[in-house]
Amino acid sequence: MQTCVIFNPSARGEKAESLCAGLAGIFPDCVWQRTGQAGQARHLAAQAVQSGFKTIVAAGGDGTVNEVVNGIGDVPGGFDSTHFGVLPLGTVNVFARELGLPRHPAGAIEVLKKGNTKTIDLGCVEYVDAGSARQRFFIQLAGAGLDSRAIELVSWQLKKKLGPLAYVIAGFKAMGERQPVIVANNGSAVSGELVLIGNGRFYGGSFAAFPAATLQDGLLHVCVLPKVTWPRLVAVVLGFLTGHLYRFCAARQFSPHSVKLTSASRVILQLDGENVCELPAILSVRPKALHVIVP
Repeated sequence: MQTCVIFNPSARGEKAESLCAGLAGIFPDCVWQRTGQAGQARHLAAQAVQSGFKTIVAAGGDGTVNEVVNGIGDVPGGFDSTHFGVLPLGTVNVFARELGLPRHPAGAIEVLKKGNTKTIDLGCVEYVDAGSARQRFFIQLAGAGLDSRAIELVSWQLKKKLGPLAYVIAGFKAMGERQPVIVANNGSAVSGELVLIGNGRFYGGSFAAFPAATLQDGLLHVCVLPKVTWPRLVAVVLGFLTGHLYRFCAARQFSPHSVKLTSASRVILQLDGENVCELPAILSVRPKALHVIVP
């Protein structure tokens, strides 16, 4: 057994089943593992590594991708012994866009078939949950403040009905709240109501929030918007739409190896589009940690 596909059947309804079945002709020794609840993909990925699978594919959205990567990392030597592939079936599929994968699943399957790989960086988060120290990886993006609060406010029904627009609506709702985050690095600190930390370039789709970032530069890329007002939010949207975020928006940006996020109030940290923990948290980078199948 060489390939294990871990997929979320709810990512595209019943289509996920037929799409993943298309892999059978390419990987005849492929094993499919369906997720039934949040967090299960991580457990299944760890089992796949322990069972000796050499290629593990996440079929779903960015949340499924994150869970599978963390499951691989839960096993000592997991990142060294496996190749990781993505079959994008989610709402936005930011990491798949970062890799340049075809948006149509059939094209992504062809990429998996060829099996070309490169080694990329991973973000790593250290935090405390219920009194115990925890660690979790992120592959594309972390965010705190307005960003993570909007994710918290998105309902599953609205997300399925409106897709990415559901996050925009939730963001407008979150505008009425103030959740300042302190970002500390090398003895200095800045404060902001929206903090984004990228491993790659893209945020929320094909919006280049970190145009200078690459998945192999060994750095985190930090964007801090000090205060979220309606004029500044419009400037951010214009920046994303034109690909010139920092020309329109007076955000602080820097590229450290690690940062610490704290807040005096309750603020959640999201990783790859899923809220994971409350601050404080320390974020760092693991250079060239993951072998990924790419076009």
